[in-house]
Amino acid sequence: MAKSTKPAAKAEPKLLSGGNPQIAKGHGDAPVQAYIAAMPGWKRAVGERLDALIKQAVPGVRKAVKWNSPLYGVEGEGWFLGIHCFTRYIKVAFFRGQSLDPVPPGASKSGDTRYLDIREDDAFDEARFSAWVKQASVLPGERM
Repeated sequence: MAKSTKPAAKAEPKLLSGGNPQIAKGHGDAPVQAYIAAMPGWKRAVGERLDALIKQAVPGVRKAVKWNSPLYGVEGEGWFLGIHCFTRYIKVAFFRGQSLDPVPPGASKSGDTRYLDIREDDAFDEARFSAWVKQASVLPGERM
């Protein structure tokens, strides 16, 4: 029997409740890029921009996907930021956000974590976001 030369169809990532992409756990840029590529609708362009701003603010940033969320950190220092898609917004978690100046607007049940929720029609202050990323990257990170 002859083998087919037709390439196998690539399976689209499953979207979990709220529209968060289900991406296999993994370290490095590839799983994070797979997550961003699977972000639905307007969220994909925002995810690409967030990733670019983080890479620009923290050269050599460490990346991984765990619990269906991209994480960003510094080698040997833990994770300082995570991203998660919800139905109507993207939630950026600064794990030591209470120590940032100014403090990001979203409160958390965790004493240190602060959130930035990004909605489709929100104005996005790239300079402030980049400043938060730079500040967060030099604080002790979360071990996950």
